[in-house]
Amino acid sequence: MTMTRRTTLATALATGLGLVLATPALAHHGWAWTTGGNIVLTGIIRSVSLGNPHGVLEVDAEGELWTVEVGQPWRNARAGLVDGDLAEGVEVTIEGEPSADPDERLMKAERITIAGKVYELYPARS
Repeated sequence: MTMTRRTTLATALATGLGLVLATPALAHHGWAWTTGGNIVLTGIIRSVSLGNPHGVLEVDAEGELWTVEVGQPWRNARAGLVDGDLAEGVEVTIEGEPSADPDERLMKAERITIAGKVYELYPARS
């Protein structure tokens, strides 16, 4: 096998392996794991981790701790959220899609309301 052919084969194998390893991450970061219907959750933010691939809030809603995925930094900024809006101790109302697994307290936020102001992370999808 020539060096060029080995390099081409190695590149193809590495690319294929990368796609296989990325598939679970892509599936999680879509909407397939949600119910497809929205719920409204009101509670107090207990912890915040903002960044890529998306931010995550832990929200205490009536004694139940929910994990809430919010947008990527650019999506949060586009919605009008600024540093400090999503902070520990802040009361939030979140509308979004919960996990299809009823045993998980996990949801993907579409809109967040803080002190009466609504932030649209994912404007209406058609």
